[in-house]
Amino acid sequence: MRIVSGTAPGALGLARVREVSREARLRLQWMDYYEAHERNAALTCRRFGISRQTFYRWKRRYRPRDLTSLESRSHRPRRLRRPTWSPELSQAVLQLREQYPRWGKDKLAVLLRCEGEEVSTSMVGRILKSLKERGVLREPLPNAISARRRPWSRPYAVRKPRNYPVVRPGDLMQVDTLDVRPLPVVILKHFTARDVVSRWDVVEVHTQATATTAAGFLETILARTPFPVGAVQVDGGSEFQADFERACQERGIRLFTLPPRSPKLNGCVERAQRTHQEEFYEVYDGDLKITPLSNALQDWEHVYNHVRPHQSLGYLTPHQFIARWQKQQREEVMCH
Repeated sequence: MRIVSGTAPGALGLARVREVSREARLRLQWMDYYEAHERNAALTCRRFGISRQTFYRWKRRYRPRDLTSLESRSHRPRRLRRPTWSPELSQAVLQLREQYPRWGKDKLAVLLRCEGEEVSTSMVGRILKSLKERGVLREPLPNAISARRRPWSRPYAVRKPRNYPVVRPGDLMQVDTLDVRPLPVVILKHFTARDVVSRWDVVEVHTQATATTAAGFLETILARTPFPVGAVQVDGGSEFQADFERACQERGIRLFTLPPRSPKLNGCVERAQRTHQEEFYEVYDGDLKITPLSNALQDWEHVYNHVRPHQSLGYLTPHQFIARWQKQQREEVMCH
């Protein structure tokens, strides 16, 4: 490496040549440029994009015969804070932590004060850190026992593939449940299935949401949709497991589950739930028994699919949209 110093013509022979860091070589360029341009500090700072304060700080440190003077220095304080706690206090903290291995400095400080020790929470934290750095305190290894609820085994359901095509009515039906509370002591379970393409909805209400009722709702979906259903997407609710999952598998319907805490991926049916709540349940004033309520809900389903214009469909009803789509498919087949 060739190092050029601009301090004097003979400085090259006097400069000590050695390996220095990249940062030091850059600072040496500052000094060489400064000497080669008539010691113009302002021009040097503009050339390298540095402040004058930075340049002059390194200029004061610079020694042409010792290029290590341009190396970065440690910012470690010359005088370090020494521990102010006694060995007895350190031993007390160690004993408490070994007795209660999952307790932090806050709880340990309270116990120590109860024993008559005058100690702050931050000091206990520093003692714990010191004990760990010296290898005196070792964290216990966790065992395999856990009280956390283990996820249910899903032998058939999978995550929806990224490249799964959703272009035809029935390619993907999103299914979800909603708690309906018409009275303080009455809780009903509302099921909604929405086709992502045509916005065709199938709705049903039950007294409870179980895997058996969800499997029955799957039969309702297949009976009330004017197209074959290829896939169903649900969240991780227990009602969409067991019987419901087996029912999908037996009928050859693909079952997709959402990742945890991601209801936005079922956004179509989430929006449908709001519509049914606002436009049906909030204006319904009939009998709240399951049979009359189910009949009224089925009438609303007909209105929703055959009468209500949908802005997302260009103000067509789902029935009109499906009829137009089927007509286009027939025309394309005839053209080919």
